[in-house]
Amino acid sequence: MKIRPALLLLVVAAAACSQEPDRQWMKPGPYTVEEFHRDTAACTRRGELDADCMQTKGWIAVQPLQPEPQKKQGGGRTYQIPSGH
Repeated sequence: MKIRPALLLLVVAAAACSQEPDRQWMKPGPYTVEEFHRDTAACTRRGELDADCMQTKGWIAVQPLQPEPQKKQGGGRTYQIPSGH
């Protein structure tokens, strides 16, 4: 019987990891919390927020859907100084 709670915990953890990160939205200029809630309610379909709908209402995604890849630092050649000089 102790296997079931562990299995349930594993399933919940896997489902949580597979979900997309929440996006943050802003609108240029002043806006109210009520306006944001009204637009998110109007753009939510089957439990998911439609990004295209939010953009048509003037909202801008502050946080990208996928993070940008890490840029490599340096990137140049490595030289070795000859010993004895």
